[in-house]
Amino acid sequence: MILGSADPEELGCTRPTVASLPRQSFVLDDVVLLQAFYEMPRTAREPVLPPGLHPTNPAALVLQVWRCGDSPWGPFALAQARVQCRSGLRARGFVTGAVCEGSDATRALRDELGFPVRDGRVELQRGYDRVLATVEVDDRPVFELEGEDPDPLSPGDLQYSSTLTLAHLPAGLRLVQIEPQVTLERAERVRPRLLGFDPSALGEPRLEPTTPVSGSVATGRIEIPPVRFVCRPAELAFTGTEKVEG
Repeated sequence: MILGSADPEELGCTRPTVASLPRQSFVLDDVVLLQAFYEMPRTAREPVLPPGLHPTNPAALVLQVWRCGDSPWGPFALAQARVQCRSGLRARGFVTGAVCEGSDATRALRDELGFPVRDGRVELQRGYDRVLATVEVDDRPVFELEGEDPDPLSPGDLQYSSTLTLAHLPAGLRLVQIEPQVTLERAERVRPRLLGFDPSALGEPRLEPTTPVSGSVATGRIEIPPVRFVCRPAELAFTGTEKVEG
């Protein structure tokens, strides 16, 4: 059985504190969502995940960029680096780092949902022949991702793995299971091309996108329901899952 080998306490040194998980849903409207799926070196497969998670084979890194025209925190844009994994039998994306443009959204994502997010500039431009995401922190580039040659897809052909963040809760350090419900109106396949990438700015210097696997851009709506479960990061989901009491 392949398990993550990172020390949870070391991972937790830079993770946010969440005093209380939200009990209401957050609805994000007028969303453009760009996703690129890359293989990454096998040597980074276990060291970037805590022992409570199973790495995928091959090791995979997903870059996601959201541009949200309307939300409880106003318009914002979010870029995430997610290591693909499983928690028990379920596919997940473990967030190593994120950048958000929109100070109210940054605070909510960090303080209520445990995203390891920093303020920065996140720009997502969509044209008829390509989509381009540019992410910066303190005027320094984090990554630039291009999706070329859009090809129409049925919205039902796209699926996104649920999200795991790592945060300090009143009960201790926990993996927070966030399960966005994405309703798409339009979807296109794109060829991803990474023009620049700084893994340290996304929380993990061992992240190294290698072979591009797939890319997509879509428009629609995202609903983030209340968190139902958290997990102990050093224990497998079958025994380490805890229900969040309402």
